[in-house]
Amino acid sequence: MEKHITLVGILNIVYRSLAIIGALILFALAFGFGYLMEYISRFNHNEMCEIPPEMLNVVPIILTCVGVLIMIFAIAGIIGAVGVLRKKEWGRITLLIVSFFSLLSIPLGTILGVYSIWVLLNDETIRLFNSVSNIPVKETAK
Repeated sequence: MEKHITLVGILNIVYRSLAIIGALILFALAFGFGYLMEYISRFNHNEMCEIPPEMLNVVPIILTCVGVLIMIFAIAGIIGAVGVLRKKEWGRITLLIVSFFSLLSIPLGTILGVYSIWVLLNDETIRLFNSVSNIPVKETAK
């Protein structure tokens, strides 16, 4: 099960890093949306007149909100994966929560979420994480 735990940690770090790149692309699109619409309107005067400007003003806000949500879950997933690689119970719980949300991201997020949940809810994994966190600490001689 140790190999599965390591694989879950590594796969989550890679997947969440790609999600951060996607969120940064959304931020760039939100920032450059006005410039992009201005550039397009130079060539297509008739089609751009049909879209109300109020709707165009909402698009960067939506892109930014989606990017922030993706960034929050990606950072939480990376932190949880690092905790799992270090055999910390808080990392296991964090990654479980993020994995449940990742089930909604079809198809790769669903596959990774199911695999992560299967590994992290396994009895052997729970025993391993509990035994690592309950190690008695030796007292230093005075």
